Amino acid sequence: MIPVVIRISAVVLLAIAAAACQTQDKKPEPGYVSSSPNIDGPAKLASQVREQGYFIEFRSRYALSYGHSYVIFGRIDEKGAMVSPEVAGLAPATNDTAPYVIGHFLPVPAETGWSDGDLEEEYRSASWRIMLTEPEYRKVVADIRKLKAKARFWHASLYNCNAFTAEIARSMGYKTPNIWLRPQEFITRLREMNGG
Repeated sequence: MIPVVIRISAVVLLAIAAAACQTQDKKPEPGYVSSSPNIDGPAKLASQVREQGYFIEFRSRYALSYGHSYVIFGRIDEKGAMVSPEVAGLAPATNDTAPYVIGHFLPVPAETGWSDGDLEEEYRSASWRIMLTEPEYRKVVADIRKLKAKARFWHASLYNCNAFTAEIARSMGYKTPNIWLRPQEFITRLREMNGG
C-alpha cells in the first residue's frame, strides 16, 4: 500500500512541477517604478527618489531552466543607479544540477542570497521597483532578514523562488499570484495585481 501512495505522490508532484513550466518566457519587459502607498503623484515620487532613495525591486531573470524570481533592495543615487544593492532569493544551495532535479520531488537545502546573473541587466526578464520611505524600507529589510533566517529548503512545487518572493510581497501588504507560474509571468502578474 505504501509504495502505491509514494508513486501517486511522485506523479502528482511531477504534474504540478510540469504545469509550472508550461508558459514561455517572453522578451524582457521594461522596468517599472511605483511609489510606496503613501506617496501620490509623479512629482512626489521624483522628490522621494531625490530625498530618500530607498527601494525594493521584485525581479525575474532568465536561467537555463524556467528562470528565477528574487528581490533587490537598497538605496539609489540621484541618477537612479543602485548603491550597494542586496539580493534575497531562494534557490538550491549548489551549482550542481542533481539537487535541482531532486528538488522537484523532495525538498533540498536552499540558500537565500545572491545567485549568478541576479544583478546583470541582460538577464532581467521582468521587474517592479517600489520606492520606499526610510521607515518602510527598514521594516521591509527586517522582514526579509527574518524570512532568510527561516527559509532552509527549496522544492519546485511546494516552496520555490516565487513562494519566497511572494512572502516578501505579502509582508508589504501586496496581493500575490500563483507560485507555479514561470518567474517572468509571476513578477509581471504581481505588478499588475497591485497597480504597478
